[in-house]
Amino acid sequence: MRIRATVAAVTGAVALSAFAGTAAHAVGNDSAYDAAAVKIVKGTHADAAKQGVRATPTDGEPYALNASFSNFKVAKAIKVGTTNHVSTSISYTLTHGADVDVQADDFVSYAALYKGSYDEPDNVLFGDGIAATCTVATSTTATCTGKIDIYPGEGELWNSDAGSWKAVAAAVAFNGQDPDTGDMSKVGVAEKGGLATTSVLRNSRLTTNASPEPVKKGATITVTGALTRANWEDNKYHGYTKQSVQLQYKKKGASSYTTLKTVTSDSKGNLKTTVKASADGYFRYNFVGTSTTPAIASTSDFVDVK
Repeated sequence: MRIRATVAAVTGAVALSAFAGTAAHAVGNDSAYDAAAVKIVKGTHADAAKQGVRATPTDGEPYALNASFSNFKVAKAIKVGTTNHVSTSISYTLTHGADVDVQADDFVSYAALYKGSYDEPDNVLFGDGIAATCTVATSTTATCTGKIDIYPGEGELWNSDAGSWKAVAAAVAFNGQDPDTGDMSKVGVAEKGGLATTSVLRNSRLTTNASPEPVKKGATITVTGALTRANWEDNKYHGYTKQSVQLQYKKKGASSYTTLKTVTSDSKGNLKTTVKASADGYFRYNFVGTSTTPAIASTSDFVDVK
């Protein structure tokens, strides 16, 4: 959901209300309920405990819905480049009271990822459709599935967003109330943050070129390359500087690579080192990754040794 520009000016739990208007354009026929659910959850949480529900309905405020969330699953890491849309699946178990009808047309459950603290996040990412699809498992549980959609080319992410994110899930039962004019004291809300963690990473690229080819045995082989990573603020790839990268070699016919040495990328992300030619084989650079950038091994370059 394209909301990054709004976040900086918003405080409160998951800053969800600021995104409701932006989110609405991406959903289907039930967008009024979906967007309203996001707005209501933010308003409810503003004065609530971190468990995510208001204890007592008063004066038109939503009541604490008898629902909880568990078994949240999301990819361990999400690699995001500069322009391409990235989508990742999420799922969780919704446990609810017998009086909660998760199949009602005006029942909405959704999940999001947030960066930073639960009360004052730096950024939030939704799925295009906002609402998850919840399938009844038992009389008091449902399995909910959905997606998180990321559009780096539309300004959703800053470079500082790279790293650890957490998941939040919510449920809103409108119980027949109009999302704009209904009696909010008859609307039930539940929300829970910190359900799971994932890493949203600046995608990396790595190249290798070994020369000359062919080369005489015992002669010097120069191996160059470049380590770059996505910049989410100008939508280009730039050199990842001062990083340790392994030069690896696999002899022709062998099944695995061995590490020959470690090379440090320069001020532009470039790599360069030399080795002695011994036998036909494959050279590649291998980057083990950091907390903000994923591991990557380059395509190998074969050298014919005469």
